[in-house]
Amino acid sequence: MTVTVLVPDEEGVAALSEIEGVRPVVYRRGEPVPAEAAQAEVLVTGDQPSEELWRELPNVKLVQLLVAGAEDWIGKVPDGVLLSTCRGAHGGSSAEWVVAVLLTIYRALGGFADGHRRKHWERRITDTLQGKRALVIGAGDLGRHLRRRLETFDVRCTMVGTTAREDVHGVDELPDLLPEHDVTVLMVPLTQHTRGLVDAEFLAAMPDDAILVNVSRGPVVVTDALVAELASGRLRAALDVTDPEPLPGGHPLWDVPGLLLTPHVAGAVSGRRQRAYAVAVRELSHYMSGELPKNLVHGEY
Repeated sequence: MTVTVLVPDEEGVAALSEIEGVRPVVYRRGEPVPAEAAQAEVLVTGDQPSEELWRELPNVKLVQLLVAGAEDWIGKVPDGVLLSTCRGAHGGSSAEWVVAVLLTIYRALGGFADGHRRKHWERRITDTLQGKRALVIGAGDLGRHLRRRLETFDVRCTMVGTTAREDVHGVDELPDLLPEHDVTVLMVPLTQHTRGLVDAEFLAAMPDDAILVNVSRGPVVVTDALVAELASGRLRAALDVTDPEPLPGGHPLWDVPGLLLTPHVAGAVSGRRQRAYAVAVRELSHYMSGELPKNLVHGEY
């Protein structure tokens, strides 16, 4: 049996051709629909769903995403169609970004870069990442990648998941955990339970001079509450995602003190497409063997 799989580019054709029984066909949104689309059983995509998608692809049974977040697709997939994420492809690069911004903040690299631009030589003592206590909210693939990297810097990591289990605290323990940590890192999917998780009460529980790091999704944080804390100078933050996003000109986040801001680039690194397709190959291999994909979305995640 041959299964037609729609992919967004020739790189996908090359990657999926190694799976026995798979016939990959390029399908690009906004371009003429290939004749094979009507029989296609699997869609591999990094795009968002559209109204015409299901009319063009009437026989799709599995949507395999090339991104880890599924929030754009939740509630928009017809009954009976499976949805699988690319969890496992971008954990390393996202964790690397977290380490990079923490080192930048603690070692004051931005200030030294400014001195370089001004041709001003000034030696001074900085803080260090060593010995810090990090609260990692999200104990899945991203969190595990981050913990491994932070511990090489002698950072003491506390993991938090939806529910408590061995070596992982439950999210209900956050009020007691937040005051005990220098850094809080958000690595959770956007769901009805995580939207607005970081509100004024959450931020108030963090100790003075603590750092909030968001590498998940912008709406996990209540922006106005964070702006208020940063404006007061009590907390610091590093954000790769914002709410709204893209951040419009004139938004207070552009000028608020104590913030290191990047434009949703934690996973935008060389080799990201190859890593994404490696996960897609693994997931489709399970599917072709009659098994359910390992990254299958249940409910909101």
